[in-house]
Amino acid sequence: QVHLVESGGGLVQPGGSLRLSCATSGLPLEYFAVAWLRQAPGKEREGVSVIAGSDGSRFYAYSVKGRFTISKDSATNTVYLQMNSLKPEDTAVYYCAAAREYTTVVAAMDSRDYNFWGQGTQVTVSS
Repeated sequence: QVHLVESGGGLVQPGGSLRLSCATSGLPLEYFAVAWLRQAPGKEREGVSVIAGSDGSRFYAYSVKGRFTISKDSATNTVYLQMNSLKPEDTAVYYCAAAREYTTVVAAMDSRDYNFWGQGTQVTVSS
């Protein structure tokens, strides 16, 4: 059975940092792309970052490039999102999701391709 569980969200001031964790089980990560996507109130869900299972390639949305870093610990099947220099516009519910790599264009981070989802974790950036 597949499970993805996010943690690490919270309230942080602008300019601060958070690290999100996505603990996965039941997924052979070498065959899956794991992405972080977010949804702000009144907005569509958007891809933030993704890491490919096959070769570890990493992709980022333009809005977070240089501030966010995705990584993976294969020993614990956990994917992380380190978020630095946070801005109020980063406020959203952040989801981790997994897609079989052969079914998706990894860099596109198209939420429609992702079959397995966590419950989401709230990130609020506010002074």
